Amino acid sequence: MSGLDSQNPIVLVVDDNEDTRYFMRLALEDRGYRVCEAENGEQAIDIACREQPNAILMDISMPVLNGLTATARIREHEELREVPIVALTAHSEEDVRAGALACGFTAYVTKPVDLDWIDDLIKRLLH
Repeated sequence: MSGLDSQNPIVLVVDDNEDTRYFMRLALEDRGYRVCEAENGEQAIDIACREQPNAILMDISMPVLNGLTATARIREHEELREVPIVALTAHSEEDVRAGALACGFTAYVTKPVDLDWIDDLIKRLLH
């Protein structure tokens, strides 16, 4: 497992909406996670390589570099290939879901998200 401390896993939250990142940070930290943030896919790649998170929650539609491309590029890094990446998106269409999974997402969740459910999902993916 990547990250430094399995007792307090690191979760990278990637979303271009600052309010969404803030809400996710508060909710995840309240559940014992350490959180780092990125506002686009390009930042997500840099932060993932530097911080080695245990899990990544990634929006799909973002400026600069979208979540699909960012996930595919993150998967190119050997040390990040097994890190669970969960798509968090407003897109519920089946073709978008299939494309996300083909790009390397581990799971696909449609917004709005239930943070207790996300917490359970992260725990299942890390064990």
